[in-house]
Amino acid sequence: MLVGALRPTMRTMPSTPSDASAPVLLIERPEAGVAVVRMNRPEATNALSLELQARLAEAFVQLSADEAVRCIVLTGGDRVFAAGGDIKGLLDATPIDILQRHTERVWAPIEQCPKPVIAAVCGYAYGGGAELAMHCDIIIAGEGARFSQPEIRIGIMPGIGGTQRLVRAVGKFNAMHMLLGGEPVAAAEARLMGLVSQVVADEQVLAEALALAHRIAAMPPLAAQQIKEVVLAGMDASLATALMLERKANQLLFATRDQKEGMQAFVDKRKPKFEGR
Repeated sequence: MLVGALRPTMRTMPSTPSDASAPVLLIERPEAGVAVVRMNRPEATNALSLELQARLAEAFVQLSADEAVRCIVLTGGDRVFAAGGDIKGLLDATPIDILQRHTERVWAPIEQCPKPVIAAVCGYAYGGGAELAMHCDIIIAGEGARFSQPEIRIGIMPGIGGTQRLVRAVGKFNAMHMLLGGEPVAAAEARLMGLVSQVVADEQVLAEALALAHRIAAMPPLAAQQIKEVVLAGMDASLATALMLERKANQLLFATRDQKEGMQAFVDKRKPKFEGR
């Protein structure tokens, strides 16, 4: 199922290519501190082929280590975010074939990225596409976006975190409804469930994601990284342990130049200049 054609929202991104040899992943730097990672398989609805997964892993390794990058926007373009895996390539796969793909290693750079990651979702995010969006920290969806974990319909189940991240995002009962029913959920419903951070007009998705990325990139990066690390670690810890992690991270930030700059700028009533130091 495809939503209707949407207007482009970012000039730096090329239009849909007809050349089958075009790169499956594009990286743009629209402004200082912000990187845009765009999946680029429109002819295959951005299905997460092994090559695309490998390119995503490489991109997140590079961007995680790049001190100039403070926030990442992940998108599939203005028609579709990403479909699931290549079903034809799985027809004759054995359990050992699936084991040896080591998806946990391939997806680790995305899962472990220290920078805030915003998913800009237009069209549908099905199967692995929904799981990819859930690897991000914030999801901004267009009104026409759809989310689904339809694996049960072909006799399997999510295998890249869909069962675990979904239940943490929307709770047991909503997660079971999506996982066992296999039906798509519209953006507005996903927002009510807690799966989506914000719903905007389809043509404004990337622009809104970039505006948010701009605001995050202007924040002290060490504080942003500590917030992300503590939130994610605290989700699987007891409240007492999570609060301890929060206190320790907050204490650590008082050793940064950005903390001194931020507080002095507040007192001086001027705009702070954060260095990430």
